[in-house]
Amino acid sequence: MPELPEVETVRAGLERHVVGRTVADVQVLHPRVVRRDLAGPAGFAAAMAGRTVKRAERRGKYLWLALDDDEALLAHLGMSGQLLVGDPDRPLSPHVRARFTFTDGGSDLRFTDQRTFGHLMLCPLGGSDPPQTPPAHGGIRPPISPLGPGETRELPAPIAHIAPDPMEAAFDDGDFAARLTRRHTGVKRALLDQSLISGVGNIYADEALWRARLHWARPTETLKRGEVARLLGAVREVLSEALRAGGTSFDTLYVNVNGESGYFDRSLQAYGREGEPCSRCGTPIRRDAFMNRSSYSCPHCQPRPRRAHP
Repeated sequence: MPELPEVETVRAGLERHVVGRTVADVQVLHPRVVRRDLAGPAGFAAAMAGRTVKRAERRGKYLWLALDDDEALLAHLGMSGQLLVGDPDRPLSPHVRARFTFTDGGSDLRFTDQRTFGHLMLCPLGGSDPPQTPPAHGGIRPPISPLGPGETRELPAPIAHIAPDPMEAAFDDGDFAARLTRRHTGVKRALLDQSLISGVGNIYADEALWRARLHWARPTETLKRGEVARLLGAVREVLSEALRAGGTSFDTLYVNVNGESGYFDRSLQAYGREGEPCSRCGTPIRRDAFMNRSSYSCPHCQPRPRRAHP
């Protein structure tokens, strides 16, 4: 499933190619793509016609297009969703679920989803972040909207409960550390909890834990302040590097808006490297079953704790 670097790469492409344009027409080619929109396919298409896109924004794994009347087009890519721009006369793929054309007659926007787990919906802009402040952690501040200090950013109501991601100005390191260590769970489970920290999925959790030298089953209540800081630093480092590489593509299911793959898979140190030598110590990387998925770690650099959460 696309994680923060992949979704941010798509968001940046929408910022370049869609913001400022007015929707002329929408074709909903598969009803499942708007299954969460109460208006249904016809109502969704009618409501989008004539709307102008003001901004392309993101929180964690969700992205949205802020429209001209306090509503947003919210998108979740699911396992295989793609938002692609291109020549409106190009052939229509059998996996295109929705198509947007614009009044300027330029490139169209297509939501393509082979597995149909992704979705689109119109929704009000409801919840808001605290006033914006520069990120104290020194990380990047994603160009999600032209907000200045003291301004607030409105969020689509359905995702107002999702925690800020660690690259946002709204992310509070101290609050995260306090909430993390109050939990009684494994540290990787906590990293995947979108109500605690958003945007981190299986791939980047494994990579960050390898960099921080922490085992995925380490109980969160045993983490010391310095270990939490080291983990956050590793999370931000790996997300930043993956973003610069355009994300991670193992197949053609994740591409940017121009259909290009990311190449961070060449830099992975743990994820997917079972049996290969750890680049730090040479010990073969181990794979463990984890939540119907897999966790990859170095048995030497990331020793399993005596008391561990499964």
